[in-house]
Amino acid sequence: METPAYVLEFEKPLRELTKQLDELRQQSIETHIDLAKEIRDIEGKIEATHRDIYSNLSPWQKVQIARHPKRPYALDYVHAICEGFQELHGDRQFKDDQALIGGTAFFNGDAVMIIAQQKGRDPKERIARNFGMAQPEGYRKALRLMKMAEKFNLPVFTFIDTPGAFPGIESEARHVSEAIAVNLREMAMLRTPTISVVVGEGGSGGALGIGVTDRVLIFENSYYSVISPEGCAAILWKDGAKAPLAAEALKVTADSLEKLGVVDEVVAEPAGGAHNDPAQAAAVLKYSLHKHLNDLRALDPEKLLDTRYERYRHLGVFEEAGVVRS
Repeated sequence: METPAYVLEFEKPLRELTKQLDELRQQSIETHIDLAKEIRDIEGKIEATHRDIYSNLSPWQKVQIARHPKRPYALDYVHAICEGFQELHGDRQFKDDQALIGGTAFFNGDAVMIIAQQKGRDPKERIARNFGMAQPEGYRKALRLMKMAEKFNLPVFTFIDTPGAFPGIESEARHVSEAIAVNLREMAMLRTPTISVVVGEGGSGGALGIGVTDRVLIFENSYYSVISPEGCAAILWKDGAKAPLAAEALKVTADSLEKLGVVDEVVAEPAGGAHNDPAQAAAVLKYSLHKHLNDLRALDPEKLLDTRYERYRHLGVFEEAGVVRS
């Protein structure tokens, strides 16, 4: 195992063991001394430590993995599981938003419409894509493409990966909240199968603006929340350092969301996160998408809409308190 270029705080014990292993191997080569037993012992410790760390991740640690800079982004999955992706640009009102992209592709030989939030790998691309935070024109472009998909009876796959919609002055001036609200309404009524996948961060209305779908999938170490843990901590405790406590309280992780019925399936990741084996993560996702798409295609448009309606009507738990009359 190579020492990762980017190491999270809770991964440091694993990095130290890996460093020891590299040093032992190098020493064995240089001194011609048989250190096979010592190397096997370290390898055993690495395996045990790896298993212990990643089988007991806290919600905050999973949030950190979801934000890992080496984690596969939406386009990585699109190119891995689809063929012939053709990006379509512009909302026909203002401009092309590179944070939220879309276009047609072939999935297992069938045409589909792709809608995806895309972050950037290097500083230049991050700025161009606004760190994956779409502005109103991004959501309007997404809606234009979803309506096109409906017209030509194309299933829609959306890939969610954003800390939230961009809250800047220009974004607000062009009515980002209205653009998201319109998407929520229109997605609820699309007469074509829709599936969304949370591949990294699923932050607030920025994520929900492309997330009102028939099925919602989420990767094992992704999160989906009404607000970021830091934002919640700043509001409730006036202290962003309490983000780990907020992550626990918000139930943002995939397993909690599945129990609450917010997501329909948790997509398993390779040990340590999808960035450790992107090809395997993509293969598992492709299988899940294929399975859910086949289920949805078996429904006629009216049944599809009724099922979608019931799904969202039954989200959440509430209690009615009795009215106290004097």
